[in-house]
Amino acid sequence: MQTLLVSGGAGFIGANFVLKAVADGLRVVNLDKLTYAGNLDTLTSLHGNANHHFVQGDIGDRALVGQLLAQFKPDAIVNFAAESHVDRSIDGPAAFVHTNVVGTLALLECARDYWKALPEAAGAAFRFLHVSTDEVYGSLGANGRFTETTPYAPNSPYSASKAASDHLVRAFHHTYGLPTLTTNCSNNYGPCQFPEKLIPLVIQKALAASPLPVYGDGLNVRDWLFVGDHCAAIRRVLQAGTVGDTYNVGGNAERTNIEVVKAICALLDDRHPLDGGRKHQTLITFVKDRPGHDRRYAIDAGKLQRELGWQPSLTFETGIAQTVDWYLSNQPWVQRVLDGSYRMERLGV
Repeated sequence: MQTLLVSGGAGFIGANFVLKAVADGLRVVNLDKLTYAGNLDTLTSLHGNANHHFVQGDIGDRALVGQLLAQFKPDAIVNFAAESHVDRSIDGPAAFVHTNVVGTLALLECARDYWKALPEAAGAAFRFLHVSTDEVYGSLGANGRFTETTPYAPNSPYSASKAASDHLVRAFHHTYGLPTLTTNCSNNYGPCQFPEKLIPLVIQKALAASPLPVYGDGLNVRDWLFVGDHCAAIRRVLQAGTVGDTYNVGGNAERTNIEVVKAICALLDDRHPLDGGRKHQTLITFVKDRPGHDRRYAIDAGKLQRELGWQPSLTFETGIAQTVDWYLSNQPWVQRVLDGSYRMERLGV
């Protein structure tokens, strides 16, 4: 049985990854600090499962990480642990540097020391996979897409902190030989996403018949990737990726923000109509743009498809419908999240 140490495995993408990995018969040691976006509710179905070991802790705690590595002897580390919301990074960049840079460095040092002590065969098979973002590349114009060789040009404290962590992962491979892999993904969406992000935020506000805030003119473009497809890509890279390489993961689904919001509105018009037959689009409200808001991201995932045979399984239309249906069917999960300090207010102004 393969054993994975997954950091950040109670967050949105990490939890979806853990659920599928355990379902597929892998043993997962799940290390998560349980900050505001970490949610054990997402992992309820794994309660009592002998192949899931949850540990609350910080990737920057070298003693704890070293203990887990010695105890469970994982075949790979998958690092999801990160502060990830751009607006929060505008309000408080220090937390992003602490977790995304300093924390990743600590995890890398522990991984290096553990890997160097492994027997030859186990050391050759070991992998450290770092999950990153397309935001490290900066902003695109109207044409072109990010490739693995696009120069880094981060424009927010969040993306700058992720760029720094990517560089550390690269450096640990080239300096120490640590067998690393890096994935840079486009915007994820799907079940169990914290409702500060665009899609779950719009769904929840629409269900409450509240104004639907859209930054600026709504024409900022993102490539949307269903979280299940992203998790499948990570598994494929972990299985067959070339050590030291980076792989871009995208959904082939460029949409403007206003197109995304209108798609959600149309689905809710059918599934959860407003009183009096009013259309959800009438709730759309344009608000002052986010500071430094990148205009367009688009991922070229051709390398991942050519070399490893991965491509997204869902279209945006199918994925967004599944996502809306999940939130409609799981309102108790959402309400427990919203019982905390976050009240769907705007951040990063």
